[in-house]
Amino acid sequence: MSAIEQQPQAIYLRDYKAPAYLIKKTDLHVDIYDGYTIVTANLLLASNPSATFPVSQLTLHGTDLELVSLAIDGKAVPESEYEFGEETLTIKNTPAHFLLTSVTKIYPEKNTSLEGLYKSRTMYCTQCEAEGFRKITYYLDRPDVMSEFTTTVVADKKFPVLLSNGNLIEKGDLDNNRHFATWNDPFKKPAYLFALVAGDLAHIEDSFTTSTKREVTLKIYVEPKDLDKCNHAMTSLKNSMRWDEEVYGREYDLDIFMIVAVDDFNMGAMENKGLNIFNTSCVLAKPETTTDGGFQRVEGVVAHEYFHNWTGNRVTCRDWFQLSLKEGFTVYRDSEFSADMGSHTVKRVEDVSMLRTLQFAEDAGPMAHPIRPESYIEISNFYTMTIYEKGAEIVRMLANLLGKENFRKGTDLYFERHDGQAVTTEDFVAALADASGKNLTQFKRWYSQAGTPRLQVTDEYDEDTQEYSLHIKQSCPPTPECQQKLPFHIPIAIGLLGSAGDLPLYLKDAEPDFETGDNTHKVIELTQAQQTFVFERVQEKPVPSLLRGFSAPVKLHYDYSREDLMLLMSRDSDGFNRWDASQQLALQVINEVIAAYQRGKDINVFPIDLRLINAYRSVLEDESLDKAMVAYMLSLPSEAYISELADIVDVEAIHYSRTLVRKTIARELSSHFELIYNEYDHEQTYAATADAIAARSLKNVALSYLMLLGDEKIIRACEQQYLTANNMTDVMAALTQLVNTEASLAQDLSGNALADFYERWQDESLVVNQWLTVQATSSLPNTLAKVKALEVHNAYDSKNPNKIRALVSSFCNNNAINFHDKAGDGYKFLADKIIVLNTQNPQIASRLLTPLTKWKKYSPERQTLIKAQLERIMAEPNLSKDVFEVVSKSLA
Repeated sequence: MSAIEQQPQAIYLRDYKAPAYLIKKTDLHVDIYDGYTIVTANLLLASNPSATFPVSQLTLHGTDLELVSLAIDGKAVPESEYEFGEETLTIKNTPAHFLLTSVTKIYPEKNTSLEGLYKSRTMYCTQCEAEGFRKITYYLDRPDVMSEFTTTVVADKKFPVLLSNGNLIEKGDLDNNRHFATWNDPFKKPAYLFALVAGDLAHIEDSFTTSTKREVTLKIYVEPKDLDKCNHAMTSLKNSMRWDEEVYGREYDLDIFMIVAVDDFNMGAMENKGLNIFNTSCVLAKPETTTDGGFQRVEGVVAHEYFHNWTGNRVTCRDWFQLSLKEGFTVYRDSEFSADMGSHTVKRVEDVSMLRTLQFAEDAGPMAHPIRPESYIEISNFYTMTIYEKGAEIVRMLANLLGKENFRKGTDLYFERHDGQAVTTEDFVAALADASGKNLTQFKRWYSQAGTPRLQVTDEYDEDTQEYSLHIKQSCPPTPECQQKLPFHIPIAIGLLGSAGDLPLYLKDAEPDFETGDNTHKVIELTQAQQTFVFERVQEKPVPSLLRGFSAPVKLHYDYSREDLMLLMSRDSDGFNRWDASQQLALQVINEVIAAYQRGKDINVFPIDLRLINAYRSVLEDESLDKAMVAYMLSLPSEAYISELADIVDVEAIHYSRTLVRKTIARELSSHFELIYNEYDHEQTYAATADAIAARSLKNVALSYLMLLGDEKIIRACEQQYLTANNMTDVMAALTQLVNTEASLAQDLSGNALADFYERWQDESLVVNQWLTVQATSSLPNTLAKVKALEVHNAYDSKNPNKIRALVSSFCNNNAINFHDKAGDGYKFLADKIIVLNTQNPQIASRLLTPLTKWKKYSPERQTLIKAQLERIMAEPNLSKDVFEVVSKSLA
């Protein structure tokens, strides 16, 4: 076999073929013993009438399985009638209809990949998306093969809880201190939605009455020690169920809905039908151990996985190229749910901040791909920001283009047409188009073209005619799959601001449905490479408020003056654009300092534009603003976002320039920050409400600015917050500031606080993860040495994904000034981890690669160092498909 043939091969969308067989019913008997598990699978198969090729043999997927026996219709299949491939079992001369019985032996305790059936601490559990089921038994492990599952789980009674998908139909005792439970899921599903749990678990129980008065039992299973951390997840689940009925008309369909929290989990959570398996970080929450961000994450992830019951389970993907069909739509749904539970503007700011920083960077890198990719080597690598977050933005654009009523009609039609089917993105868009009458042909380019479109906007105002013209050009940079991009269909929400605020909009030659009178907010549709939009009766030269609510995932350039941005910050009725104006103003100022740094100037004496200070002062004094929005507007663009915007990332210039601007703001507005901090009631009872979270957020932003001044009084106040806070949000905020403050007093106190924190929380795994992260992300020198020391600490487990993310990923992704140290030690450190994880847990290994994939954005010296580590990884024998794909594309 040639070297090329030995390399993992790509799978292409164009090669899709319907399966030769379908599995009508799946009956599983999973017998768990110490050290091994026996799986008996009875599969009722029938030839597929939609198959495009004649049935002559059956090829099943299987990985790391020991085949014990194989029978067709009760008769053993001779060894001469089947053969093994690298990850397949092919049975020759199969009939059109038959019952296939296979018995396999697997070893969950040795399964470090955390795919298929594996053991996490004291429980057995599964993770089958995308292709984990083939590690349990031989099967047609593809999403377009949907089957009714009946599952019997057998285990020793030391594992009293035995769960699987659907409704419990039988349970009982067996000989030798063993017992069983049989579950039936009446709804057809693909194998990736299969789930099984066996363990010694406690649970909380509640119920939900559906809109048709059906009573659904709700259970959340956890290790007994975590039982007091489940109430927030249960509340979030009930809120999600009610919201999905009210907003989408979707009612839950089984008699029971279960969640199980697992400590060893590659993902956040999994939407297995009726039995959602969660990473503990996404279900456990209480004030003493969980930050506000943690509470919000639990709410969002619980909602996301529940919403999958319809957008992913009842209607699923035909193939993995359609992954965003379920993920993008569901992320959009969970985002809107979270917005309804809190603040729409705050939620939008949070989502767009992440999109611009991470997904835009992905679009500009070697792993760029459309939200419906044309090919992949390892599907696990395509659980990306593009599939999820950009996918959600595409759905959001559709909702904005159609309007609330037509979008709901479209989704109703989608569910009605395709319930119980495995479908494509084209099916989704067709349902929306048919229900609304909207032509979405050009819009579908968003699914097939990668990259972030760029909008260049210029304008002119004719005082005599009172006409204002907006000239918009769109372009999109080349990406690996396509050099030349066709124009996108882009909805652009706009307003025009005059000296007193929003102006009414009258679009010249508008369609009748556009012109609705004295409106101040419109959505214009850009469909050509360049277009001009003319507004009439504009009584003064306006400042345009463009892309309101971030109405499309694009990079927009308009030459705003700083006075323009200050006007938008203070007068724009669109909350998102007020925040965005604050970011743009801060970016302009930071970039001035960066330029001075790069010219060799002493930036410590560089004058900072007072207009930024005055703008921030106005924000602080504006009592009409939500406190969460004030906190966001006062938070400078992150180093990661500034780096994403740069052609060549100058790590030191960005870090020190941004720090200088922060210190200047702290010094000039210290009295305002002191007032906020001192007026806050630090003894109030904790609540995870939007208002309470907002108040804590603003107070802790004030603390972060004040700590930059190094004043002993505020350092002592920070210490007091750490020692006396009644919630983890405030504890972590104080600890973070102590760890990151240069003053010797702060460093002395941080050492004591870190020791105290671990002593207090060493038995709480999720809290210890926060302790690891706060140290890994310290911007002070010698952090890498501290990270290496933590690797041998009792707090760390090199096989647990949560620990790896908390320490290694946090350092490499969120600590640029130390990870990118010019000596290159950070790059070697990360490469070492990836090489070990390549054989231990390929999924986690490939995800850790992200900071190395961006090597072409750095200086030649850093490029040489990073590329050398990529080449070292590439030279490893037996490279997994996961790691091979990312490294090979990065080096191309």
